[in-house]
Amino acid sequence: MPLLNEIAYKIRKFPKLKKTLKNIYQYIGNFLSDKKTIPKEIKLISNKTQENLFGYYDKCPWNKTEDKMLYLQVKDAYKDAAPMQEAKIILKDLKTNEEKEIAITKAWNVQQGCMLQWLGPDFNSKILYNDFIANSLRTVILDIETMEKHIIDYPVYTVDKSGNWGLTLDFYRLHRMRPGYGYSNKEDRTKEKLLPNDYCIWKVDFEKNTAEGIIKYQDLYEKDFKESMEGAEHKVNHIMINPEGSRFMFLHRWFKNGVKNTRLLTANIDGKNICNLLDEGMTSHCTWKDNDTILGWARKEDLGTHYYLIKDKTAQCKIIAGEKLITDGHPSYSPNGKYFVTDTYPDFKRKQHIYIYQEEKDKLIDIATVYAHIKYKGDCRCDLHPRWSPSGTKICFDGAQDTKRQVYVIDVKDKIDFAIEEGKNSYE
Repeated sequence: MPLLNEIAYKIRKFPKLKKTLKNIYQYIGNFLSDKKTIPKEIKLISNKTQENLFGYYDKCPWNKTEDKMLYLQVKDAYKDAAPMQEAKIILKDLKTNEEKEIAITKAWNVQQGCMLQWLGPDFNSKILYNDFIANSLRTVILDIETMEKHIIDYPVYTVDKSGNWGLTLDFYRLHRMRPGYGYSNKEDRTKEKLLPNDYCIWKVDFEKNTAEGIIKYQDLYEKDFKESMEGAEHKVNHIMINPEGSRFMFLHRWFKNGVKNTRLLTANIDGKNICNLLDEGMTSHCTWKDNDTILGWARKEDLGTHYYLIKDKTAQCKIIAGEKLITDGHPSYSPNGKYFVTDTYPDFKRKQHIYIYQEEKDKLIDIATVYAHIKYKGDCRCDLHPRWSPSGTKICFDGAQDTKRQVYVIDVKDKIDFAIEEGKNSYE
């Protein structure tokens, strides 16, 4: 895999060649694959007669008490990365096994869904999601007891644990530049602009129903300017708020002549004090370990491509997991902070893997191997996006081992050698 990572990095300047070689690689591997998923203990949560997904790895489908789960019921999520058709929002009662449609949304995509999640501070009584209402993208806060809706006039990308505010970006520009992550309801108004004279990140106040621009594209262009930025097309993605709600991270990407550059930035919640943490061409998926530390997959010229622990505001970083984890994935930390779970993209024989890494003992635990059906590829691929349950005893993931995308759960409390800390919950 290190060789494949290096080849992929080298040919990034030739995107058409890269895509062709990747397709050939996938079809040969699928032909040779045994197409099996292990272990047998993986539990199907969603309705196998329908196509279902939850979304991204930084959000949790369980409520705080873990007796309910959320997911989307969709159609043909292998044909279009951001379909215009409605998706049903499903609430599943894990005690009775009842599956109930509680809402619909017209703003969703195959990678991040509709930003569906439980709303703080109780993470039990209300949910939040994006929708397309009255010709605009909006946020819906739904009380699952009364079914009363509170409509916010702006969509959200990530939400603070308090449940009072969130951060957002331009979902139409994101969709045009990265299908599967934005929404297709309207045409991108900035499509002719390489560097829009506008904000790229806003703070949304749910109580006041306001959105305040906090960072502009020009701010990013001027922050540690590089020659490759000039004449390039810019965007932002992957905003994540730290646990205490004081700082957030995001990726700044720019494209020029088919070449993509990415760097990891952090800022105060008001958009001030922007820090450039990783800026050597490639930074991928990240997660907050704590309020001051980020785990991310990135490339450094002197150290190579690895998972790194990065200290916010300092750019100090160190390799973590060394040669044990040698491919990009979607990482997140357990509620007790001692472990992180991550996945892999399909290997040669179309197998995706879920691993848990124990930092203290430098131990890698193999949790599952999931076959990835060949019809789910490219922009419509099905990444596993593993997510911890609030207690840290289970892992949920989206999988396409059969002909339909589904939501699965695997119990991990007997697979990792730690005692669950009494009362510890990731929502707290």
